[in-house]
Amino acid sequence: MSRQARLQEDTSFRVMRILEENPDHTQRELAGQVGMSLGGFNYCIKALIEKGYVKAENFQNSKNKFKYVYVLTPSGIAQKIVLTGRFLHRKLEEYEALKKEIELLRLNAKQSENISASVTTEKDLT
Repeated sequence: MSRQARLQEDTSFRVMRILEENPDHTQRELAGQVGMSLGGFNYCIKALIEKGYVKAENFQNSKNKFKYVYVLTPSGIAQKIVLTGRFLHRKLEEYEALKKEIELLRLNAKQSENISASVTTEKDLT
């Protein structure tokens, strides 16, 4: 999967997760929670609606008839489950790679300390 495809998938996952937790928030509030621009969030919501993963409904009891509730559809819930598994798998791979990198850095730091200590000791002896 390309880097861009992974980013789009991660964005869809995050948007769907936020929508599920806060279906009655405005797009501006939701965009802020996801860390996106309002325009980017709107684009993503429209794509999810077109795919049939999200449904936008008017808020029945709202004085502002332009306010919507965003609901995951059954296919949206199924897709979110799939995306959750992929997201978790990628994050675990990143975690393992990061653990290896940290271990290498610690090893390099220890070697550098040992070299520095031996250089200092050699200077003291001369």
